[in-house]
Amino acid sequence: MIPMPRLSVVIPAYNAEPTVLRAVRSVLDSTVRDLECLVVDDGSSDRTLDVLRQMADSRLRILAAAHEGVASAANRAVAEARAPFIARMDADDVCDPARFAKQLERLEGGLVDGVGGLVRIVDQNGSPVPSMRRYEGWVNSHLDNDSIRAQRFVESPLVNPTMTARREVFELGHRSGPFPEDYDLWLRAMAAGFRFEKIPEVVLDWTDGPGRLTRSHENYSADAFDRCRREHLRKGPMSGVKRVGFWGAGQTGKPWLRWLGECGISVDWVVDVSPRKVGETIHGAKVIPPGDLPGPDGSPLLIAVGAPGARELIEENLRARGYVSGEDAWFVA
Repeated sequence: MIPMPRLSVVIPAYNAEPTVLRAVRSVLDSTVRDLECLVVDDGSSDRTLDVLRQMADSRLRILAAAHEGVASAANRAVAEARAPFIARMDADDVCDPARFAKQLERLEGGLVDGVGGLVRIVDQNGSPVPSMRRYEGWVNSHLDNDSIRAQRFVESPLVNPTMTARREVFELGHRSGPFPEDYDLWLRAMAAGFRFEKIPEVVLDWTDGPGRLTRSHENYSADAFDRCRREHLRKGPMSGVKRVGFWGAGQTGKPWLRWLGECGISVDWVVDVSPRKVGETIHGAKVIPPGDLPGPDGSPLLIAVGAPGARELIEENLRARGYVSGEDAWFVA
């Protein structure tokens, strides 16, 4: 074991025999040498532990645990980590050798609490995944703290296995429940006032495949993400709110309108671009065109749209009316 390391890299692993060595090697081959890599085997039933024990590197620490899930495994690793900065990795991803050096440079400058980076979403053969191209473009487009905070209720702009942060951020702990534990952590961290940014370079090959938890586990379903973002909305920018404005009367917006009604929150008006909807009443609120959007009045404006390019056009309209995304206007889907 090396003396007090500059960085602790945390990798939860469950039945990761085919990929975990590649992931660990990408960490140990980093240009940052004074690091430790903690791999928690989460009760794997394959040879994950055996292949890890074949690696001869004093910087690798292998922790065996009963199978309790990724949140528990990550918390165990954070508790065992010795460095002031902690980085996350998944057992099937590959990080760039310069990733940690660039992220630590930003963190040690003292202006932010966590640093991510861009991702390249690949399949198990390392090829780009066409079906993920739009999502990859979105998640790679939000780089500064203001943009990350403003977009956090759409999905997480912070890709968990790209993140390196002060240990105080990770010591908030991953919660276990019927929701994505990583998204929940980053929402709690932003609510606590921690600041984040990304370096504008690809730092990780993020592997997407049918066996990935985000594809196969109910905690990462669309319903689970909705539960998570709505819980944090109610605790955060919508705390104590009784009325809102709304943008989006289509299939993306209607579930949100129903939810607002269930919460006892009145909707003053709904903006929509469809001429056939303008003038109608949806869930008790009159539909108005974008040109009739009122200015800010202290109540939040929620925007739920799914069409490609819609958010960018809406942003222009919001700025023209005096709204600030992440302050009085929130994209939620």
